[in-house]
Amino acid sequence: QVHVVESGGGLVQPGGSLRLSCATSGIIFAMYPMRWYRQAPGKERELVARIASGGTVTYTDSVKGRFSISRDNAKNTVYLQMNALKPEDTAVYYCNAEEITYKGTYYSGHWGQGTQVTVSS
Repeated sequence: QVHVVESGGGLVQPGGSLRLSCATSGIIFAMYPMRWYRQAPGKERELVARIASGGTVTYTDSVKGRFSISRDNAKNTVYLQMNALKPEDTAVYYCNAEEITYKGTYYSGHWGQGTQVTVSS
């Protein structure tokens, strides 16, 4: 069975920090690019950060310099360190194992249930 489980969300004041974790099982974790998305009420789901299987990282402009994505293949876990949080960062944050095709075989993507991040004074 595939499991993707986020944790670490909560309520934090503007300027504060949170570290989100995404623990996976049932997938060949090291093969997958991993992504963090977020969705605020009334807004489109937004790609926040991506880390390739080889470790290359990308970020959406609004979080560059504040957020950092990393992965620990030994623990099958991806992290999102969030610093200098702003109210506009408030959203449900979702972890995604990106779908891949390798040697003609399709490996489906997988989503976690999300974890709520609220930035408010």
